[in-house]
Amino acid sequence: MQNPPEPQAVLTIRDVASLLRCSKTHVANVINGKVPGIPRLSHISMGRRKLVRREWLDQWLEANKERC
Repeated sequence: MQNPPEPQAVLTIRDVASLLRCSKTHVANVINGKVPGIPRLSHISMGRRKLVRREWLDQWLEANKERC
């Protein structure tokens, strides 16, 4: 039997925005591919709710650290 994921393994848009110190709207735009020159952030859609695994956010940050 698998262990349940740790509570912070799955983040909401609000959680991601807090970690990145930006607005929820900006995170939503990145998830939807609306920010020119920035690749989309991988996510899980549950209806209108978007969730991001912490490891996906960490990978996305690592891949895009040189763009600043």
